[in-house]
Amino acid sequence: MRKLFVTTFVTLDGVMQAPGGPEEDTSGGFKYGGWSFHYWDEMMGNIMDEVLNRPFELLLGRKTYEIFAAHWPHIKDDPTADKLNSVKKHVASRTLNKVDWNNSFLIKSDVVGAIKKLKNQEGPELQVHGSSNLLQTLIKHKLVDDFLLWTFPVTVGKGKRLFGDGSIPSGLELLDSHVSTTGVTITHYKAGHGLKTGSFALEEPSEEELVRRQKS
Repeated sequence: MRKLFVTTFVTLDGVMQAPGGPEEDTSGGFKYGGWSFHYWDEMMGNIMDEVLNRPFELLLGRKTYEIFAAHWPHIKDDPTADKLNSVKKHVASRTLNKVDWNNSFLIKSDVVGAIKKLKNQEGPELQVHGSSNLLQTLIKHKLVDDFLLWTFPVTVGKGKRLFGDGSIPSGLELLDSHVSTTGVTITHYKAGHGLKTGSFALEEPSEEELVRRQKS
């Protein structure tokens, strides 16, 4: 079984919408597109190069596919563009009828079943970039193996969040972490651990605590 690896840019308040530019995704009246632009440094570039230099196939939602397909085929003499233009791309969409970007394949129905089949096939890891709506489905059905979260020191308020209302309570295992010169934290987590809870309360609750609980 191959891994499903998610790499996502998020704000401190958990928004992943439109990190790359004002026109990237304005749905819901989002006004702060491009919030990641001024925070990149050499270390971040090196980590992203490591992600893209290992064997992978892309798994994308419709909006991210359209953003990528309108951008990367027009970038010339660039190793990243060459890699993204050539790798196999699986696109989950209920509205698209065809996908024209080189080496792209459409997943139009039973997205969960199709992705489970992809994971069970032999091949390189499946990488998800962006694709906020698709991610909600992947997280809900426990299809993500690893998260690489790039958390930027900004807040934007309302917007599409990585972990939405449908997120399943879960514990993550930290595998690696880095901090950029601009304050971006890059954390690699292994998913799929059960959430363990505990309590710092007194073993014998005080009278005040018992009253408080009754009020809750």
